[in-house]
Amino acid sequence: MKITFLGTGTSCGVPVMGCRCEVCTSDDPHDRRLRCSALVETDTTRLLIDCGPDFREQMLPQPFRKIDGILVTHSHYDHVGGMDDLRPFCIFGDIDIYADSRAAANIRHNMPYCFVENKYPGVPRVNLVEVEPHVAFTVGDLSVTPLRIMHGAIPILGFRVTPVKSPSPSLVYITDMKSIPLGETAYARDADLLVVNALRFTNPHHSHILVDDAIAFSREVSPRLTLLIHSCHDIGLHEEVNRRLPDGIRLAYDGEVVELG
Repeated sequence: MKITFLGTGTSCGVPVMGCRCEVCTSDDPHDRRLRCSALVETDTTRLLIDCGPDFREQMLPQPFRKIDGILVTHSHYDHVGGMDDLRPFCIFGDIDIYADSRAAANIRHNMPYCFVENKYPGVPRVNLVEVEPHVAFTVGDLSVTPLRIMHGAIPILGFRVTPVKSPSPSLVYITDMKSIPLGETAYARDADLLVVNALRFTNPHHSHILVDDAIAFSREVSPRLTLLIHSCHDIGLHEEVNRRLPDGIRLAYDGEVVELG
């Protein structure tokens, strides 16, 4: 199972327009962060996690082949704003979008032309599939179990992804978390790879955890490796941040590929 990080930044991306801080002016490509999204792939299955406004740019360097499904964590624009750019991939057939009822309703509202009976020629051919926490479903040779996450006061989804025939290797992908309801951590335990948001080191945010919170969560659920995403320019330079992080935890970066198993 291969994970490709298409974007690891927050809603503004990095560099932030108009900002002249050391991160936004850095020459290190690791300090450039598009909006959060990832590919999860096997030899026969390709899942996209979120489809933000940078989707077209993110996919241009990737092989042009079928997307078997899209896992939607929530329907904020930085996570779903690129869905109209799915059109070229519909040459391979309709694309199933897996979302909870709240996100599905918002996607229908924002893209009504995709869900009317008589569609305008050329619109994305997508099917909304509503999913619920803890109810596993299968896409190709991958099994997906949603878990409930709180993005401030908004309930959203995280995902645990494993091969259909085995509980390993396992990926747990969580973004935009501020808290996690009691009992949900059981679905995140002992993963081979935990991907979790970490906005910055200081200055608490109303709907995102900070680096120390992400470290504490990682220690609670005990993955083999933890990669931090959804980081803003305030977190600091990529290289310096990684020197501050404990063993087994580091910043992910755009374009990074991780092979599990």
